[in-house]
Amino acid sequence: QVQLVESGGGLVQAGGSLRLSCVASGDTFSSYAMGWFRQAPGKEREFVAALSWNGISKYYADLVKGRFTIARDNAKNTVYLQMNKLKPEDTAVYTCAQEEYPNGLGSDQASDFGSWGQGTQVSVSS
Repeated sequence: QVQLVESGGGLVQAGGSLRLSCVASGDTFSSYAMGWFRQAPGKEREFVAALSWNGISKYYADLVKGRFTIARDNAKNTVYLQMNKLKPEDTAVYTCAQEEYPNGLGSDQASDFGSWGQGTQVSVSS
């Protein structure tokens, strides 16, 4: 099973930016759609963004649309989440995930993802 390792989280003031990275093991990364989810304390996990296997289709939760950008670099087995204009309500553990089956177009459903990272904490102060 693929291993996913996130990095780039931290503490930032409201209005600031962070870029999260997620590196995948193995040599099949370019064939799979990827996604980012987040979970705040006391809340359910929620979808943030997803990207098709070929990088053409991108999907965003309404709460982050226009502020966050998902991208991938297949040469580096890495998916990124650029987060701008951060708000205190963006505070959460952010986790990347890989869809269970190859050649996917991206999904906002956690059940479509078969591999998950450990997550990275993002904290936004007011």
